Amino acid sequence: MSDHMSRAADRSTALTGDGTSSDVQAGAVTTYVFVSGANGAPAQDPELTLRGHRCVGVELPGHGAARQFDLAYQAPQDLERLAALPSAVAGVTLDDHVEATVTVVRRAAEHGPVVLVGGSLGGTAITKAADEVPHLIHRLVYDAAFCCTDLRSPAEYLETPEAAGSLASAVLAGIVGDPRVIGAVRVNWRSADRAFVDAVKAAFMEGATDGEVLAMMNTLLPDESLLVSAGDARGRPDAWGRVPRTYIRHTRDRTIPLALQDRMIREADAATPGNGFDVRTVDAPHAPTPAVYRRITEILHRLAA
Repeated sequence: MSDHMSRAADRSTALTGDGTSSDVQAGAVTTYVFVSGANGAPAQDPELTLRGHRCVGVELPGHGAARQFDLAYQAPQDLERLAALPSAVAGVTLDDHVEATVTVVRRAAEHGPVVLVGGSLGGTAITKAADEVPHLIHRLVYDAAFCCTDLRSPAEYLETPEAAGSLASAVLAGIVGDPRVIGAVRVNWRSADRAFVDAVKAAFMEGATDGEVLAMMNTLLPDESLLVSAGDARGRPDAWGRVPRTYIRHTRDRTIPLALQDRMIREADAATPGNGFDVRTVDAPHAPTPAVYRRITEILHRLAA
């Protein structure tokens, strides 16, 4: 057998996001690209790496820890100074999040299939990234994330009847400074106020221990842009709508309630007949504990190319 025929025999044909065929090297390593939700730093999944995949987290503009952390945020905290600090995410838009995501997808796609995963607010960036480079994405995964179709933005979806049970407003009790002045919503996640910690637990991590909740809070960045959640995050049926996609429902989510997750799934499916969501379900709050997240890892592992 010639070298050319040998190489051809080792390749399989896969359907790309734009509906055309492309060759994917048999046994090629899948790269999982993770886009975090609000206040999130770049995240990865070590267990997926141990199973032979690649993982990379997108650093969204202004979300580098070195740009967000200040001595005023440490203990003992100087809340007056913290409230007045300029924000690294002031003026950052959804388009900026999309640009950062597309840049990572382009690099990752040079080395094999890409599964693009968005959590919570990160769903907006993965949708619009799929509009830009559908042919480079093997699959989109919305992990209890916003998928905007009939309405333009997460802010609008949080005003719907399906969002009536959301406890997302719990973060309001932790806000430091005037968002209109610093150009961002700044949350003091390092607060030791019992009522605030309990509210965060109820909204994001119900059922977790105090230690697990505090550990989660300490991974979050203080600032999030005012503009991203109001940006137009609707995907185009001829681009985003042609990429295979999975939705991981969190049944105990009190930030994006299950009724709202299901509404977004229904609307997306109606907009793209023939390419509906592959729906998976986990018994989990919005931010799963490490033990619960193992179930999500298993789902992601099985979605590899």
